Amino acid sequence: MSILLRNIIRFVLLLLIQVFVLNEILLHQLVSPYLYMLFILALPFNLPRPVLMLLGLLMGLSLDMFMNTPGMHAAACVFIAYLRPFIINILSPQGGFETTQKTPSMTSMGVSQFLIYAAILVFLHHTLFFILEVFGMGNPLYLVMKIVFSTLASLFLIVLYELLFFSKK
Repeated sequence: MSILLRNIIRFVLLLLIQVFVLNEILLHQLVSPYLYMLFILALPFNLPRPVLMLLGLLMGLSLDMFMNTPGMHAAACVFIAYLRPFIINILSPQGGFETTQKTPSMTSMGVSQFLIYAAILVFLHHTLFFILEVFGMGNPLYLVMKIVFSTLASLFLIVLYELLFFSKK
Protein backbone atom coordinates (compact mmCIF):
# COMPACT_ATOMS: atom_id res chain seq x y z
CA MET A 1 0.00 0.00 0.00
CA SER A 2 1.41 3.41 -0.92
CA ILE A 3 2.28 5.96 1.74
CA LEU A 4 -0.27 8.42 0.32
CA LEU A 5 -3.11 5.91 0.44
CA ARG A 6 -2.11 4.79 3.94
CA ASN A 7 -2.18 8.38 5.19
CA ILE A 8 -5.53 9.13 3.55
CA ILE A 9 -7.02 6.07 5.25
CA ARG A 10 -5.39 7.07 8.57
CA PHE A 11 -6.81 10.61 8.22
CA VAL A 12 -10.36 9.38 7.64
CA LEU A 13 -10.13 6.60 10.26
CA LEU A 14 -8.79 8.86 13.01
CA LEU A 15 -11.28 11.61 12.21
CA LEU A 16 -14.21 9.16 12.34
CA ILE A 17 -12.97 7.52 15.56
CA GLN A 18 -12.58 10.94 17.16
CA VAL A 19 -15.95 12.33 16.05
CA PHE A 20 -18.20 9.30 16.43
CA VAL A 21 -16.55 7.37 19.27
CA LEU A 22 -14.22 9.41 21.47
CA ASN A 23 -16.30 12.59 21.49
CA GLU A 24 -19.28 10.55 22.69
CA ILE A 25 -17.39 9.06 25.64
CA LEU A 26 -17.71 11.14 28.78
CA LEU A 27 -15.00 10.00 31.17
CA HIS A 28 -14.77 12.96 33.49
CA GLN A 29 -14.76 16.72 33.24
CA LEU A 30 -10.96 16.63 33.46
CA VAL A 31 -10.35 13.98 30.78
CA SER A 32 -10.81 14.67 27.08
CA PRO A 33 -9.20 11.86 25.08
CA TYR A 34 -8.01 12.92 21.64
CA LEU A 35 -6.54 10.49 19.14
CA TYR A 36 -6.82 12.48 15.92
CA MET A 37 -3.47 14.26 16.33
CA LEU A 38 -1.79 10.90 15.77
CA PHE A 39 -2.33 11.64 12.07
CA ILE A 40 0.25 14.45 12.32
CA LEU A 41 2.57 12.43 14.54
CA ALA A 42 2.59 9.49 12.11
CA LEU A 43 3.30 11.38 8.89
CA PRO A 44 6.58 10.46 7.14
CA PHE A 45 9.82 11.85 8.57
CA ASN A 46 10.89 13.49 5.31
CA LEU A 47 7.74 15.59 4.79
CA PRO A 48 8.56 19.33 4.48
CA ARG A 49 7.31 21.60 7.29
CA PRO A 50 4.85 23.58 5.07
CA VAL A 51 3.19 20.31 3.98
CA LEU A 52 3.00 19.17 7.61
CA MET A 53 1.38 22.45 8.61
CA LEU A 54 -1.09 22.30 5.72
CA LEU A 55 -2.09 18.74 6.63
CA GLY A 56 -2.37 19.78 10.29
CA LEU A 57 -4.65 22.64 9.25
CA LEU A 58 -6.77 20.25 7.18
CA MET A 59 -7.14 17.78 10.05
CA GLY A 60 -7.84 20.53 12.58
CA LEU A 61 -10.43 22.28 10.42
CA SER A 62 -12.13 18.96 9.65
CA LEU A 63 -12.52 18.27 13.36
CA ASP A 64 -13.55 21.88 14.06
CA MET A 65 -16.41 21.51 11.57
CA PHE A 66 -17.76 18.46 13.41
CA MET A 67 -17.24 19.82 16.93
CA ASN A 68 -18.23 23.46 16.47
CA THR A 69 -14.91 24.69 17.82
CA PRO A 70 -13.98 27.43 15.32
CA GLY A 71 -10.26 27.12 14.68
CA MET A 72 -9.24 25.70 18.06
CA HIS A 73 -8.27 22.23 16.82
CA ALA A 74 -6.77 23.77 13.69
CA ALA A 75 -4.54 26.07 15.75
CA ALA A 76 -3.36 23.22 17.98
CA CYS A 77 -2.69 20.93 14.98
CA VAL A 78 -0.75 23.56 13.03
CA PHE A 79 1.25 24.31 16.21
CA ILE A 80 2.37 20.70 16.68
CA ALA A 81 2.93 20.26 12.93
CA TYR A 82 5.29 23.25 13.06
CA LEU A 83 7.16 21.93 16.12
CA ARG A 84 7.33 18.29 14.97
CA PRO A 85 10.58 18.57 12.93
CA PHE A 86 12.32 20.26 15.89
CA ILE A 87 11.25 17.47 18.26
CA ILE A 88 12.32 14.77 15.79
CA ASN A 89 15.73 16.43 15.34
CA ILE A 90 16.24 16.65 19.09
CA LEU A 91 15.29 13.00 19.61
CA SER A 92 16.97 11.53 16.55
CA PRO A 93 20.27 9.74 16.91
CA GLN A 94 23.34 11.05 15.05
CA GLY A 95 22.30 9.46 11.75
CA GLY A 96 18.78 10.77 12.16
CA PHE A 97 15.48 9.18 11.33
CA GLU A 98 15.23 11.29 8.16
CA THR A 99 17.36 8.95 6.08
CA THR A 100 15.20 5.92 6.78
CA GLN A 101 12.24 7.26 4.75
CA LYS A 102 9.87 5.76 7.32
CA THR A 103 7.11 7.12 9.47
CA PRO A 104 7.39 7.65 13.22
CA SER A 105 6.22 4.59 15.12
CA MET A 106 7.24 2.34 17.97
CA THR A 107 9.05 0.05 15.55
CA SER A 108 10.90 2.73 13.57
CA MET A 109 11.92 4.90 16.54
CA GLY A 110 11.90 2.46 19.40
CA VAL A 111 9.29 2.38 22.13
CA SER A 112 10.91 4.85 24.53
CA GLN A 113 11.79 7.46 21.88
CA PHE A 114 8.35 7.20 20.29
CA LEU A 115 6.68 7.66 23.69
CA ILE A 116 8.82 10.71 24.43
CA TYR A 117 8.10 12.11 20.96
CA ALA A 118 4.35 11.51 21.27
CA ALA A 119 4.19 12.76 24.88
CA ILE A 120 5.89 16.06 24.05
CA LEU A 121 3.70 16.81 21.03
CA VAL A 122 0.45 15.64 22.65
CA PHE A 123 1.21 17.71 25.76
CA LEU A 124 1.93 20.80 23.61
CA HIS A 125 -1.24 20.20 21.58
CA HIS A 126 -3.39 19.85 24.68
CA THR A 127 -1.79 22.87 26.36
CA LEU A 128 -2.61 25.17 23.46
CA PHE A 129 -6.03 23.65 22.84
CA PHE A 130 -7.22 23.88 26.45
CA ILE A 131 -5.84 27.39 26.91
CA LEU A 132 -7.84 28.40 23.83
CA GLU A 133 -10.86 26.50 25.15
CA VAL A 134 -11.00 28.26 28.51
CA PHE A 135 -9.57 31.47 27.01
CA GLY A 136 -7.91 32.53 30.20
CA MET A 137 -6.22 31.39 33.36
CA GLY A 138 -9.15 31.80 35.78
CA ASN A 139 -8.44 28.47 37.47
CA PRO A 140 -4.85 27.43 36.65
CA LEU A 141 -4.96 24.22 38.74
CA TYR A 142 -8.01 22.98 36.82
CA LEU A 143 -6.32 23.83 33.53
CA VAL A 144 -3.10 22.00 34.45
CA MET A 145 -5.02 18.95 35.68
CA LYS A 146 -7.12 18.86 32.49
CA ILE A 147 -3.98 19.10 30.33
CA VAL A 148 -2.16 16.36 32.26
CA PHE A 149 -5.07 13.91 32.51
CA SER A 150 -6.11 14.43 28.89
CA THR A 151 -2.50 13.97 27.76
CA LEU A 152 -2.28 10.69 29.67
CA ALA A 153 -5.58 9.46 28.21
CA SER A 154 -4.51 10.45 24.69
CA LEU A 155 -1.12 8.76 25.07
CA PHE A 156 -2.85 5.59 26.24
CA LEU A 157 -5.00 5.65 23.08
CA ILE A 158 -1.97 6.33 20.86
CA VAL A 159 -0.08 3.37 22.35
CA LEU A 160 -3.18 1.19 21.97
CA TYR A 161 -3.54 2.29 18.33
CA GLU A 162 0.14 1.56 17.67
CA LEU A 163 -0.12 -1.90 19.21
CA LEU A 164 -3.32 -2.76 17.35
CA PHE A 165 -2.77 -1.28 13.90
CA PHE A 166 0.93 -0.91 13.26
CA SER A 167 2.35 -4.05 11.70
CA LYS A 168 5.86 -5.14 12.61
CA LYS A 169 7.94 -5.56 9.50
